[in-house]
Order: sequence, then C-alpha cells, then structure tokens
Amino acid sequence: MRIQRFLTVCMLALLATSAFALERPFPANAKRGVLNMGPFPEIALNGQPRRMSAGGRIFNEQNLIQMPASVTGNNLMVNYTEDFQGNVDRVWILTEQEAAQTPAQQKINAAQAPQAQILPDPVR
Repeated sequence: MRIQRFLTVCMLALLATSAFALERPFPANAKRGVLNMGPFPEIALNGQPRRMSAGGRIFNEQNLIQMPASVTGNNLMVNYTEDFQGNVDRVWILTEQEAAQTPAQQKINAAQAPQAQILPDPVR
C-alpha cells in the first residue's frame, strides 16, 4: 500500500513539473546578440570584443547562474544588458523557443508577466 502511494506521488510530481515552465521576463533594455566566450572578463558579442562587468552574471537556459569558465560552446544566442560604463553586466543564454522570438515579442511577454495581487484582509 505504501509503495502504491509513493509511486502515485512520484507520478503526480512528474506531471506537475510542466506547471513550473514559466517564460523568463527580460528587461526592456535587453539586447540580442551572439556570444563567444574568451578568458574572463573578455567576451565577444556579435563579433565585437567586449568586457563583462565586475559583478556580471550569466544565466543558463534553466535561468540558473553559470560561472563564465563553465560556459561551453561558441556562437550562443543570448540576450544581454549593459551597465552605465558600457560593460556587459547580465547575459541570458536563450533556449531554442526564446531564440525564435524577436526581442520585441519577448518584451511584450515580459510586460504581460503575472503580477502578484495584494488582497484585503477578509477578517477586518
């Protein structure tokens, strides 16, 4: 009986994982480019040499922070933002679905991201 319950819970957990597949909201000032990694902090975006900022972050396809030394591959389609000095401060490695969208479509999707609602306290 316990094994059956355990297997049922595992099956339901596997089915529920698709509910967590949310679209990543990108900032309105995000730009699109092709990333080639060099020795940190040197990178190339769209064939132009650039630098990562001191606190620069790279997010992988699962939206987890990835260390620059562990980024594998070249010619990665990315969205990125720049800091006030022109250095690249945030990079998102895009999935195939995100890369198929234009940056304008992604900005519309980010604007339509679900917002938290503050409801009045029903007790008062």
